[in-house]
Amino acid sequence: MHDNDLAVVDAAALGGLATLHLLGRRAREARTPAELDFILANESFQLAPYRQAALWWQRDGVGTLSGLSQTDGHTPFVQWLTRLCPAIDEQAGGQPFLPQPGGLPTDLAAEWEDWLPAHSLWLPLGPIGKPDSGGLLLARDDPWQEAEITLLGEWSGVWHHARLALARDTLGGRLAKSLRRATDLRSHIRALSPAQLPGTLSALRTRKGLRYLLALTAVLLFPVRLSVLAPGELVPAHPHVLRAPMEGVVAQVHVEPNQRVKAGTPLFSLDRAGLDARLAVAAQTLATTQAEYRQQAQQALFDARSKSRLATVQGSIGEKEAEVAYLRQQTERATLTATADGIVLMDAPSEWIGRPVVTGERLATLATEGDEELEAWLALGDAINLEPGAPVRLYLNTSPLDPVDARLRYVAHEAVQRPDGSYAYRLRADLAEGAARPRIGLKGTVKVSGGYTPLAWWLLRRPLAAARQFVGM
Repeated sequence: MHDNDLAVVDAAALGGLATLHLLGRRAREARTPAELDFILANESFQLAPYRQAALWWQRDGVGTLSGLSQTDGHTPFVQWLTRLCPAIDEQAGGQPFLPQPGGLPTDLAAEWEDWLPAHSLWLPLGPIGKPDSGGLLLARDDPWQEAEITLLGEWSGVWHHARLALARDTLGGRLAKSLRRATDLRSHIRALSPAQLPGTLSALRTRKGLRYLLALTAVLLFPVRLSVLAPGELVPAHPHVLRAPMEGVVAQVHVEPNQRVKAGTPLFSLDRAGLDARLAVAAQTLATTQAEYRQQAQQALFDARSKSRLATVQGSIGEKEAEVAYLRQQTERATLTATADGIVLMDAPSEWIGRPVVTGERLATLATEGDEELEAWLALGDAINLEPGAPVRLYLNTSPLDPVDARLRYVAHEAVQRPDGSYAYRLRADLAEGAARPRIGLKGTVKVSGGYTPLAWWLLRRPLAAARQFVGM
């Protein structure tokens, strides 16, 4: 190997170590487990490129996917990963592992090509077989190199150590420690004889364990407001939807997106070449029929046969007049105008020009300025009991420090399918009086507040729901 090659190898190794150092610092500076999981699933790309990443836990299943801020456990991809990851973790045996479809059960291997690239890498996290163990699945089109596997394995160890340290520092970690102390205290009391119990309880009154237990009980019974988060945006409250009146091709767009217009302003024009030709033919046919009627009327003065044909020709005139009137009406309808004053909400004009449309197809929406409301999508797992008038707050992505207050108007009874394939309940809320009125189309995170509940139920609601689905009771 030449000196230049050695220099390139050394530079690549130093670059990988520097990146590993920076990622380790990012992991130590993370404030929440969610932020830490996001770093592992998305920023590991700096060490070795990959197309997809999935973070799986023995207890919670698939928790984080690369490129997504939230993971919906009801999608087919996540459900398949939930069955795939335990099988890979069992084969890995606590070491970095390169899974192959041929080594998996038939039902999992058959769907591999539908969901993942050909080459994958499994990085175990935590002690194997423990409830808090898991793994990171990385997938890409190119084979994995030994240097990349070694570097990623070291990074997964650094990340897991940071996660354990963060768990100890969080409120949940301290509560879990207090619960373990309370469990040990309860076991000790049960082991005592009846004669020893009064004296032991008297002594326990001064012990920290009992004080911690009482404090923990008070905290768990403290009433808090049950709330859920959902993606949301500002939408028109009473929109005027503009739809194509007939089949045709869009010839011209007269307005720009977000333009303010008055009622009667032309918005779209459909191609009228075919209509104009049909109208000209119909008008000429009407003129011919009218000329024939005048000729028959003159002959009817002397010819009885011509008189009998007058009614037939007159009926043809009525038919042709109706056809001409219809074509003229269609020609006028080929130009769509604004039905009210408002703001035009539409795609780029270049996307519409030359595009064929069918009758009833949505072309644009007219929104009245200042007539906004809040729309959000509540995931199936976040559906709680919400009453009309419940407080709702929107934290806009563009201005997270200036929330928009609203009041819940309704929650849909049935979940509908969204473009990403997940199902959710549509939620609508009216903006509060005097609240800021940001422009329509801004997105953010919606916090919906329900009734008050003990802190213990607030903490255990999701785990109990997951356990119920798993047990089937």
